[in-house]
Amino acid sequence: MASLSCSPSPVARLLFVVIAVVLLSTLAEATAEPAGVCERKAGECHDTLTARRLKIIAIFAILVASMVGVCLPLVTRSAPVLSPDGNVFAIVKAFSSGVILATGFMHVLPDSFNNLTSQCLPGAPWRNFPFTTFVAMLSAVFTLMVDSFATSLHGKVAATNMACEMAAVGDAEAGAVTAAGTDKDRKDQKLLRHRIVAQVLELGIVVHSVVIGLSLGASDNPCTIRPLVAALCFHQLFEGMGLGGCILQADYKLKAKAIMAFFFSVTTPFGVAMGIGLSNVYSDTSPTALIVQGLLNACSAGLLNYMALVDLLAADFLGPKLQGNLKLQFEAYMAVFLGCGGMSFMAKWA
Repeated sequence: MASLSCSPSPVARLLFVVIAVVLLSTLAEATAEPAGVCERKAGECHDTLTARRLKIIAIFAILVASMVGVCLPLVTRSAPVLSPDGNVFAIVKAFSSGVILATGFMHVLPDSFNNLTSQCLPGAPWRNFPFTTFVAMLSAVFTLMVDSFATSLHGKVAATNMACEMAAVGDAEAGAVTAAGTDKDRKDQKLLRHRIVAQVLELGIVVHSVVIGLSLGASDNPCTIRPLVAALCFHQLFEGMGLGGCILQADYKLKAKAIMAFFFSVTTPFGVAMGIGLSNVYSDTSPTALIVQGLLNACSAGLLNYMALVDLLAADFLGPKLQGNLKLQFEAYMAVFLGCGGMSFMAKWA
């Protein structure tokens, strides 16, 4: 039987490369915009030195919060009460799924709306067509395609390998090979689903993390930076717990777990540091920056909303574990509402 690879899939690698190229091109074009295209009005709270100190603090604070959040499910797996098969883990995962769902609907999607309906953009076509929801819809469908094609490909490979094994043994052993192969295929299929979820979910989170980090790093307004840093720390902590739970269920080897945890932890601080370095030349109100950031946020929103609803919440709540325990199902729903409510409340600042 074919074994599942523990390294990120070629699709995930390709998507990461595409996102990196798009972000770099965004920076190049945004910094090339002529100054004064649509400058922000300087408010009373504008202090470059204070803002820079706060942003340096933000880099380390967000990095620590991200590392704690994503590593917490991974380092506590040895505790029996927090094992992936336990009830406590199901409740924590439901809470984290609610956080991810609220991130898509209450944080990423509104950011995209703000970008693509900004007064700094020309009226046509950006304010005459709902590009945010259109791109989010396409992103959700594309995520479904990746999910479906990867699962189908694995199923065909497994079926081919089973046919070869049955042809190599006699009729007396064919039944035993079929039974063993069917059981292994179910486990491999389940593991594959967890790995696809973990990789695609991290992709959506990374895109938004870099964009929001870049915006924070380019800001010189301490009055908005202070609450934003606190909100982002909580945001990264709870979002990291959701991603860490998915990585744990994917049962990667230590190297793959470390790589995925590293990418999640450093993306927002990297965006902040990049924004600090480009704060003198980068304008996040330039038309090019607004368009590309808005489209990236819309893609991320569609991806996160699909993953939260279909691959996380629906898969768990319609699965045998929660369907067979009404009390646990009710507690998990309360955890979902708590996660959604907490992240929705933080949308006031971030």
